[in-house]
Amino acid sequence: MSTPSSPPKKSWSWRSQAFRGLLYQIIAIVVVLLAVLYLAHNTTTNMKLRGIQSGFDFLTGPAGFDIGESFFAFDSGESYWRAYLVGFVNTLRVAVVGIVLTTLLGTLIGVGRFSRNALIRGLCSAYVEFFRNIPVLLQLLMWYLMFTEVLPASNEPLVFGPFFLSKGGLNFPIPEWATGHVWGAWGLLAGVIGAVLYRSYAKKSFEQTGRVKSMFWAPLAIVLGAGILGWLLGGAPTALNMPVQGEFAIENGGALTPEYLSVLLGLTIYTAAFVSEVVRGGIQSVALGQSEAAAALGLSRGQTMRLVMLPQALRVIIPPVTNQYLNLTKNSSLAVAIGYPDVVSIANTAINQTGRAVECIAIIMLVYLSTSLFTSITMNWYNTRSAIKER
Repeated sequence: MSTPSSPPKKSWSWRSQAFRGLLYQIIAIVVVLLAVLYLAHNTTTNMKLRGIQSGFDFLTGPAGFDIGESFFAFDSGESYWRAYLVGFVNTLRVAVVGIVLTTLLGTLIGVGRFSRNALIRGLCSAYVEFFRNIPVLLQLLMWYLMFTEVLPASNEPLVFGPFFLSKGGLNFPIPEWATGHVWGAWGLLAGVIGAVLYRSYAKKSFEQTGRVKSMFWAPLAIVLGAGILGWLLGGAPTALNMPVQGEFAIENGGALTPEYLSVLLGLTIYTAAFVSEVVRGGIQSVALGQSEAAAALGLSRGQTMRLVMLPQALRVIIPPVTNQYLNLTKNSSLAVAIGYPDVVSIANTAINQTGRAVECIAIIMLVYLSTSLFTSITMNWYNTRSAIKER
């Protein structure tokens, strides 16, 4: 009877290939760190010799400028770091909403290219070829000109029920703040937890009995039902802050500026053209026999696409779609061209006022690096969950 052999002991001799490989890696890291330190020291020394101030102490000083669009209150007397925070939030508003809209639009366009209707298939193809071949900066300028030149003035807006559309942007009703909204938010959170638990139960039930339970509509009903229940328990507040037409502009309600709408539309439509091609390629990578087997089981084309083709195509779609999400986030820096106050715009103003160009650019790099890494980590986690489990 043979006994299991013990793992080989690590050899720290120069004759060991593993030891030499580890040593080379340590030397490479040390060399890179020394090079970075040399460059930083050299830059700092030259800046001092030329009388250029350096450091991040300016962040605590008063900014001295206003920001036209902010998610929270900001005035010129507040500090630079708070101005950067406003720009960071404005960048996130474009990136997060743009990613959601791009996913929906790109998937619809990609699936539409497999339609049996020649008109739908042709429109989807024309959309892709038109928007992906025009530089995104020109598209942002086009949308901005349409909002500021084609639409009527703010005192003569287009009215769609409670919505007003004009050169001043889009105005819409918003709920008036009440305690019941907090209860509704807690209800939604509880609904999300309940939906996750239900999906886990439904998956185990399918593995044990073979019976398929709803994995989309039932969890959605749980989330909405819990949210409505929380809203009802909180007193069911229904008061709305409605926009009204003033003498010169639309007053009250919520508002989206033409700059934000231009950036959001431009980036969404441009990136969706690439996402649709990724979706189309992913669906085409699924073997034709899968759709034929689904048809033999009596599934409709819609059910085949939703239940058979798209789930299998996900493992091919997710990695390149992640790249498109990163491109959308980084392309949001072009918003400075039309005056949207994102983090790049705030940094440009800070550079002009303080002269701290290196520090301001470093902050911009840190913002885009952190948001891109977060997006990449999230999508890699989702890709791992969607991958086929093999022994």
